[in-house]
Amino acid sequence: MTGEVGRPADPASLARALRQRVEAGAPPLFLEDLDRDQALQLVRQAAASRGSAAPVASPPPAVPTPDSPPATSPTPAGAAPENPVAPGAPAVATGTAAASSDVAGPPPDVSGFDLPTLRSAVEECARCRLSTTRTQAVFADGAPDARVMVVGEAPGANEDRTGLPFVGAAGKLLDLMLASVDLSRRDSVYICNVIKCRPPGNRDPKPDEIDTCSPYLLGQIEQVRPEALLAVGTFAGRLLTAEAGASLGSLRGRVHRYQGLPLVVTYHPAALLRNRGWTRSTWDDLQLLRAVLEGVA
Repeated sequence: MTGEVGRPADPASLARALRQRVEAGAPPLFLEDLDRDQALQLVRQAAASRGSAAPVASPPPAVPTPDSPPATSPTPAGAAPENPVAPGAPAVATGTAAASSDVAGPPPDVSGFDLPTLRSAVEECARCRLSTTRTQAVFADGAPDARVMVVGEAPGANEDRTGLPFVGAAGKLLDLMLASVDLSRRDSVYICNVIKCRPPGNRDPKPDEIDTCSPYLLGQIEQVRPEALLAVGTFAGRLLTAEAGASLGSLRGRVHRYQGLPLVVTYHPAALLRNRGWTRSTWDDLQLLRAVLEGVA
């Protein structure tokens, strides 16, 4: 691991270690108590057997899987590195009057905005009540030319404080989930959220907040145009599938389409940390994502 928050040093080695762990019959790995030394040990174990061919991974032992995690799961998000607005970029209306109202302002028109302009618009946005309680808006992280875009729900306390997506235990778990299918936020994944500001107390986003904030996300998808989308959590899954009110359990396990892009829905890492019973389903969803990227699903 490096000194950067939530970033594994060697995703390929971590992926090998995870697969070897499964093949050896070890229980599913959870990261509530995984420290830096333990993560490095996983890398060392993988490196020690790098010369041997690794067989195809098998999923963890089957466990009972509920339909959906609680809608109140705290959800992280992310912010991109500093990147000024491009010369000649469109002016951004921030809607400051809406911040003092209990009703979110109208959705922004972000047509034609590139990623730097979108980021600037998010950082300056005051269209809803969340702008008055945030420490900072959280935009995105990862590779703009990513193969996969991960869409979460909203920043949590750590993300609001650091301005980075998926930090802490949930961030470590997300990075290992991605590594298990040979993906990394450093070079092949772009991470963002439906909501760009932390809801107080990590409460669920309100419908008007989603309506007002989601154009920023849709603009990001349009600009990045990844090979596939991975929605983690109920609110991201409902928004991108346009299946309002659907349980996460009914959305996962199949390939959807958003604007022509393949879309896989799975559980949020924070929910997995609380309920290990969803591990098998999440593993299956990641294998479905892998199949999409390999052109066989």
